[in-house]
Amino acid sequence: MAKGTVRYWAAAKAAAGVAEEPYDASTLAEALDAARERHPGELVRVLRRCSFLIDGDPVGTREHETVRLAEGGTVEVLPPFAGG
Repeated sequence: MAKGTVRYWAAAKAAAGVAEEPYDASTLAEALDAARERHPGELVRVLRRCSFLIDGDPVGTREHETVRLAEGGTVEVLPPFAGG
């Protein structure tokens, strides 16, 4: 298991009630499952629409179970943004 930070932005931050929190997970899927358990309700719905950056790199369409997390890494949770 790796330890790092999950950072929530915009609607994800509002739904989680925190700007960031630690993760202790091997994959993005594990980190997101833990976030859903800690913040049931609105965050679960918001995460379905989010995109993710792992240490600055976009996850894109990769399966979350295949995205490995690094020790000291950062997961950015980015909901869709409006505006121009």
